[in-house]
Amino acid sequence: MNKIKLLAFVFCVFCISNNIHAVDPNSKNEFNPLITGVPSLTIAPDARAGGMGDIGVATDPDIYSQNWNPAKYAFAYSKAGVGLSYTPWLRNLVNDIYLAYLAGYYKLGDTDRQAIGASLRYFSLGAITLNDPAGIFQGTASPYEMAVDFSYSLKFSEKFSGAVAFRYIRSDLGLGSNAQQNATPGNAFAADIAGYYNTYVMAGSNECLLGLGFNISNIGTKISYDQGENNQFIPTNLRIGGSFLFPLDDYNTMSFNLDLNKLLIPTRPDFSQMGDAEGTQAWLDYTSIGSIQGIFKSFSPSDAPGGAKEKFQEITWSFGAEYAYNHQFFVRGGYFYEHPNKGNRQYFTVGAGFKLSSFQLDAAYLISTVPNNPLDQTLRFSISFDMDGLKNIMK
Repeated sequence: MNKIKLLAFVFCVFCISNNIHAVDPNSKNEFNPLITGVPSLTIAPDARAGGMGDIGVATDPDIYSQNWNPAKYAFAYSKAGVGLSYTPWLRNLVNDIYLAYLAGYYKLGDTDRQAIGASLRYFSLGAITLNDPAGIFQGTASPYEMAVDFSYSLKFSEKFSGAVAFRYIRSDLGLGSNAQQNATPGNAFAADIAGYYNTYVMAGSNECLLGLGFNISNIGTKISYDQGENNQFIPTNLRIGGSFLFPLDDYNTMSFNLDLNKLLIPTRPDFSQMGDAEGTQAWLDYTSIGSIQGIFKSFSPSDAPGGAKEKFQEITWSFGAEYAYNHQFFVRGGYFYEHPNKGNRQYFTVGAGFKLSSFQLDAAYLISTVPNNPLDQTLRFSISFDMDGLKNIMK
């Protein structure tokens, strides 16, 4: 195995682990996960969402809305904010893989109807030693994935806002001078389209906040590591959800949240039932599908070997709750479910947060409900700064 194949293999093992975890042995014959390039784009970057089962499309706005639904920025309570999050990744396997995420927003004008947002995502795969077939050291590689994006959100009414985001994506195997001529970093461009609706409804004698949201993310080009000879889908995704927040009394509130996700890429053919020639042709047909065409094919039951049943299996869901005391202390919990045939990620999450006038600190912890899940015991940490609060301190 030459150096490039070796590194690509290791790279895929770590990246695909975001999509494939412990497999149910009773369903392994039907195991057919959706595998994409740049899978780190699907990792929940912040501890608030991570503490509620990876939820955020319809929760009340926060600084990390850029990842979940940038349309929420138009309803943000503060004029501006910035946050930084850090997630050690796959620590049950290695100790040098991590995700760092920086996000922020600013509301334009005096009417607070418009906002701009931006984020930088950096996923490091650590250091990988390169050896030739004889085992002789050939150097080290530092593969990484990164994305930088900008968003614009507009409040169309007192209850509804929309947003668009534009993203540049880069995935580098880190081969550098060790690379063969046709091995290059992968680059892609993508866009998001999002919407957010909230309104106050009465539940008994309490005025409660109902939120609904959607985000179609990573609509864009494919990505290639060999100058376009082979192209992979990026994780185009449809996320929809709802949130219901109600006051227990003047100081205590509780919210319940639900997100549904569907990757908008075609299902891979079942190569186990094909001969070599048929399988080769099926693979060529699959890789020739364009990214926009793939979005529409992803909803077709005939696209999957298992038909409509398999298509429904591709939907993941997560449920989370958040308790807040005086908008300062937070306790969270959630559950994430992915069908065993599509990756078998199933886990509970717990989290907590503390907020002062100018900053907020959050942490989350993942508890797997399936055996041998390398994500088990994953920790996330986030810190965010409210610019209005900082201004008040400095006065």
